[in-house]
Amino acid sequence: MEKYRSGFIALVGRPNVGKSTLLNRFVGEKIAIMSDKAQTTRNKIQGVYTDQEAQIIFIDTPGIHKPKHKLGQYMLDITYDTLGEVDCIVYVFDVGQKFGSGEQFILGLLKKVNTPVILLLNKIDLLQKEQLLPIIKAMSEQYSFEEIIPLSAKTGENLSHVLDILKNYLPPGPKYYPEEMITDQPEIFLMEEMIREKVLHLTQEEIPHSVAVKIDNLIERPENTIYLAATIYLERDSQKGILIGKKGRMLKEIGTLSRLEIEKLLGSKIFLDLHIKVKPNWRQKETELRSLGYDKREQ
Repeated sequence: MEKYRSGFIALVGRPNVGKSTLLNRFVGEKIAIMSDKAQTTRNKIQGVYTDQEAQIIFIDTPGIHKPKHKLGQYMLDITYDTLGEVDCIVYVFDVGQKFGSGEQFILGLLKKVNTPVILLLNKIDLLQKEQLLPIIKAMSEQYSFEEIIPLSAKTGENLSHVLDILKNYLPPGPKYYPEEMITDQPEIFLMEEMIREKVLHLTQEEIPHSVAVKIDNLIERPENTIYLAATIYLERDSQKGILIGKKGRMLKEIGTLSRLEIEKLLGSKIFLDLHIKVKPNWRQKETELRSLGYDKREQ
């Protein structure tokens, strides 16, 4: 019998290429935000896949883009620090997008590390098979990838093949996590992300990138119920009215959808108490970033 393998694999790519959907597919449950808004992943999220042959710890990094503020620089720093610490890098490319300066920026980062890189051409469900060949040829001319694999994170096509390939890049090693564990993220973080995801889905472009969520209080009550207080932070007073909505309908819908998902996560009835606060220009301030959990020193 071959030795058991285990190791770390980073998922990188431009914002909105499907990395979070892919991570959730790999581990079999939802642990990362899925949204049609770009730049939704802000922290390193580890997902764990385990079978009889190997344990793969996937690290879903923030989408790589040129930073426009301190939060963006924080996200880029996390990604770059991760690249040299893993056994393999999976670069996810959306076949529906054109190769441009964003991809050149990513390849420039990849060329600075010695880690093997596998290219996953995602969203092939949107193309005809014959449309793939020119994309494969063009991408192979840009960088010397170890492998180029077309797949669809949405439908699961080629997913098991990708997992088999990735095992070859792992060193022999033990299981780092118990078999039933699918993420190392604390439940508080997952709950904050669930609320933030609902804001991303329900609000317009003015809100998404300037929103942060913090769980303030969690109190267990009798009969398997939990009181959960959370604050949604925004950057401008004008955004507050949008988030509350007419007669409070928007905030109520965010709360209802978040509560249902959190109840599924915790297996308990939840009383969710949502509040809104304005922290002007928080994405540009180191102290505010740290207070909201974006602290590179803790990664």
